Amino acid sequence: MSEVVIITEAAAFQIKDMMKEHEEEAAYLRVSVKGGGCSGLSYGMGFEHEVTDEDTLLEQHGIKIVVSKDDGAILNGTKIDYKQSMMGGGFTIDNPNAIANCGCGSSFRTAKNTGTPEEC
Repeated sequence: MSEVVIITEAAAFQIKDMMKEHEEEAAYLRVSVKGGGCSGLSYGMGFEHEVTDEDTLLEQHGIKIVVSKDDGAILNGTKIDYKQSMMGGGFTIDNPNAIANCGCGSSFRTAKNTGTPEEC
């Protein structure tokens, strides 16, 4: 089985910078899925200080990552990268399980989970 979430080196560098900036070096990075967005599901990333029995714990590039087991099925194999351009930078998320994505790129649905679509 592949990693639930794959963080690229560029994304890890940016996440570490954010952790340092917000004094969260000891925190975990939680990657999650919630209902909403144009296509029904949206991604979430944030700092977490507790891990439960319902979480999968990973470590990549020195970052401890937590994903709930429920979200893991939806995120399995998802690659998180960071792209820099003349217009600034941002995280990109490539989920092989997504069958439809919103134009904004932050909303999606899978064959098994349509989430709760909202008006754009």
